[in-house]
Amino acid sequence: MVMATWSFLTNHARVLVCIAHDPGVRLRDIATTLDITERSAYSIVTDLTDSGYVVKDKDGRRNRYQIRPHLPLREKITRERTIGEVLDVLVDSKTSPRARRAPG
Repeated sequence: MVMATWSFLTNHARVLVCIAHDPGVRLRDIATTLDITERSAYSIVTDLTDSGYVVKDKDGRRNRYQIRPHLPLREKITRERTIGEVLDVLVDSKTSPRARRAPG
């Protein structure tokens, strides 16, 4: 079987899914899960925090992340949808601690 060389989701979306599954996820674990470098994981998390989609808080020596689900997607064609709506489709809310979202 030939593996696909493309994905429906960007690495930014895939990182958001990782964070939604585990708000305390380490960059190393994101990189391993997504088969990207730790430097790429860091860059993507930085993009997401700089854009306001993710809030990063220090929890001792670790970071904890909160997704701001009310924010709209960046693309004009999907701007009427929010990050939270997309994550609701991609992440099973019964198994995810996603309830710890940052307030709007």
